[in-house]
Amino acid sequence: MNSYAVIPARYASTRFPGKPLAMLAGKPIIQHVWERVSKSKLFDEIFIATDDLKISAAAQNFGAIVMLTDSDLPSGTDRVAAVAEFLEPGSVILNVQGDEPLISTSALAALLDAFSDNDVLMASLMTDFTDPEEVSNPNMVKVVVDSRGNALYFSRSPIPYNRDGVPGYKYKRHIGVYGFRYEALMSFVSLPVGKLEGIEKLEQLRALEYGIPIRMVHSDYQGIGIDTPEDLLRIAKELKERNLS
Repeated sequence: MNSYAVIPARYASTRFPGKPLAMLAGKPIIQHVWERVSKSKLFDEIFIATDDLKISAAAQNFGAIVMLTDSDLPSGTDRVAAVAEFLEPGSVILNVQGDEPLISTSALAALLDAFSDNDVLMASLMTDFTDPEEVSNPNMVKVVVDSRGNALYFSRSPIPYNRDGVPGYKYKRHIGVYGFRYEALMSFVSLPVGKLEGIEKLEQLRALEYGIPIRMVHSDYQGIGIDTPEDLLRIAKELKERNLS
């Protein structure tokens, strides 16, 4: 089974324009992501998918393989699918967000390992909330799973609602790194936006609405992404404290 990683990168971010090229510890954010994925040694090939020539030039400068994609594509998943068109049917393709500079090898390995189960078409990561107050934050997506570990629902609201205050329940936070079998990826991007996806503004709900199960893999990785310049400062501080580059 061939496995590939695709890192989608868009320059025109609403909250943080130029984010992939913002400097973090002396390197563009996108380079940190690419280097971490590369050092994992888990993939047959790694691609950066972008519609921006500045990102393309920077990525080629640090040694990445770049695929230029249509600027009209609506999402990172669509950019991943545009790259996948050149890959082999039957492959497993990971969509590694370009704003996850601390992504860990163990998280990527666990996600890939989910596909040793032939029933898995799509998979993603989840972790325990470490701060109970963050459960109510709508920017931190919650997920509940069934007995096999497949997602039942994702929401910006706290789920499940703990009506009687049962102690000890650990809410699960979704981490937006995805794996797809080739065929499931192509099917997913061909589907229209779902009603629940439109309401919650969560792309993964499209898969559930149209019957594509998502196997959730538990990870200790906390999924520290960068959405704003303030996030960049916070992660720069963490890199310095952990002596990482």
